[in-house]
Amino acid sequence: MKDFYWSFIKGSFSTPRKIFKFLKDTSVLLCIALAVTPAFRMKFWNIGAEGQTLVGVLASIAVAFYLGGKIPEWQLLILMFLAALLAGAVWAFIPALFKAKWNTNETLFTLMMNYVATFLVSYCLLKWVPSGSSSLGKLKYGALPMVTAPKIGNTYLPILIIAVVMTAALYVYLYNGKHGYEISVVGGSENTARYVGINVKKVVIRTMIISGALCGLAGYMIAAGLDQTVTPDSVGGQGFTAIIVSWLAHFNPLFMVITAALVIFLQQGASQISQVFDISGDFPNVVVGVILLFIIGSEFFINYRIVRTEKKEGK
Repeated sequence: MKDFYWSFIKGSFSTPRKIFKFLKDTSVLLCIALAVTPAFRMKFWNIGAEGQTLVGVLASIAVAFYLGGKIPEWQLLILMFLAALLAGAVWAFIPALFKAKWNTNETLFTLMMNYVATFLVSYCLLKWVPSGSSSLGKLKYGALPMVTAPKIGNTYLPILIIAVVMTAALYVYLYNGKHGYEISVVGGSENTARYVGINVKKVVIRTMIISGALCGLAGYMIAAGLDQTVTPDSVGGQGFTAIIVSWLAHFNPLFMVITAALVIFLQQGASQISQVFDISGDFPNVVVGVILLFIIGSEFFINYRIVRTEKKEGK
């Protein structure tokens, strides 16, 4: 049993390389969780973070694919960044507009947009991939600058910096700004928001554009900082995991640092155990799923109490 727990810890902290991988994966997941938070605080259930992040990856790679080598690298990185923000914002704007104008169900709408994003990536790959190849491969241009560290190799320090800046900026935006106040009021009661003079439709659309743009930023991190390519699985389900991370932190950006780190620790620890003890590759997902299920279940019993009442007999 001791070896079991020790293997769990070694999955994230046994070597400098694994420690950096832990920080890198935590940063990406944290950024996606931060991205969905403004909409969730408004009680706009944006389940489309997966698709919004994926189109951010796609837009970044598209810019690198068509302009790589034709313009200076620093200009290329800026254009990739702007394209990712715009793509994510547009992808989130569509369901927000339908919600504001026609009161459509945002959960179903944003969920379906994930599938559209996946098919869009598949279509683009058909156009870009050379004949006889099954994947695009890593592009030569459009990679964030790397920092070489002893015993770790090439590290992507910009990813960590972006995550830290994004956490601080979103906390200030939500808790110390007018927009954050409006988001809280709309999330509490739309009728109250209208009564105090808040334009609910404007807040819904604006908040979703911000949420989508931040998802696009996470896509830029994946494209320029990690993969340098795009596939339908580039986001790897992190858009859905990020929802749990945000919810467990009660939509507080600072607490999300802890919940994101916890989820990545569980994933990497379970993956290490599956390798050491020769367990099925699905074991990490099962472990993380069961643990999160118990955490979410405990929230129910913390917030609610089951009261038994006795039926009084009539006289």
